[in-house]
Amino acid sequence: MKIGLYILLLLSTFSFSQEQDKAQLLASKKANDYVFQGNTLIGDDDYVSAEMAYRKAISERPETTEGIYNLGTAYYKSGAYNEALYRLEQAVQTASTKAEKHKVFHNIGNILMKNKQCKEAVEAYKSALRNDPTDNETRYNLGIAKVCAAEQKDQEDQNKDDQENKDDNKDQENEDNKEENKDSKDGDDKEEEKNKDNKEGDDKEDKKDSEDKKEDGKPKDDKEDQGKEGQDKKEEQKPQPQPGQLSPQQIESLLEAMGNQEQKVQEKMNAEKQKGVIIKTDKDW
Repeated sequence: MKIGLYILLLLSTFSFSQEQDKAQLLASKKANDYVFQGNTLIGDDDYVSAEMAYRKAISERPETTEGIYNLGTAYYKSGAYNEALYRLEQAVQTASTKAEKHKVFHNIGNILMKNKQCKEAVEAYKSALRNDPTDNETRYNLGIAKVCAAEQKDQEDQNKDDQENKDDNKDQENEDNKEENKDSKDGDDKEEEKNKDNKEGDDKEDKKDSEDKKEDGKPKDDKEDQGKEGQDKKEEQKPQPQPGQLSPQQIESLLEAMGNQEQKVQEKMNAEKQKGVIIKTDKDW
């Protein structure tokens, strides 16, 4: 009884395995047919229909590298580089042979160059050469990618230096503005202090004038009286001119008038002498 059940189980397993193999073969055949259809459509530049065919191939057999790779190629030729890169990165995971990996990495490098990602393209071409060191086309593309990556690095360094210089200039400008604002503030403070001092001086002057006015309204003190009496005494002590005599002031005025008259006479005589003088001029040869 047990032996019969065991044999029946083996037969069932064998039968299920055969059915599974048939299904896989059928799916593989359909996938290949779709891939072939997609390749034909790409040859006719019908990238939209080719994409649909490759998608069907992947749906029938998701692990098929050829379908994913060709779909990525279709995206690449149609200019959809981001979609192409996504599909080729999928193809890297499903590729089983070095030849397949070489093709995938080579095309990934091409897409990265289209996207101006030169540094990343260098690594992709290196990976392609690891799987096929004899491909001169990949080696040539690697050289181009290295030159591009070096130029991009130089440009990045230049932009970085320019930005640093710009930041330094901005910081210096801010410092200059701070210093200028500080000097302006100090000047304003000095001007305010000067105005304050002037105001205090004006207040003192006004106060002094007010006090002087008050003093003018008050009776003069004894000291001022004494000064006036002394002045009067000096006037009394001056010699008074006698009748018929000139006072000292009159004598001084008379002498001054005589001196002026004599100066005029002298000037007239000098003018008369100058009339007969002849001015000679030297002749140049």
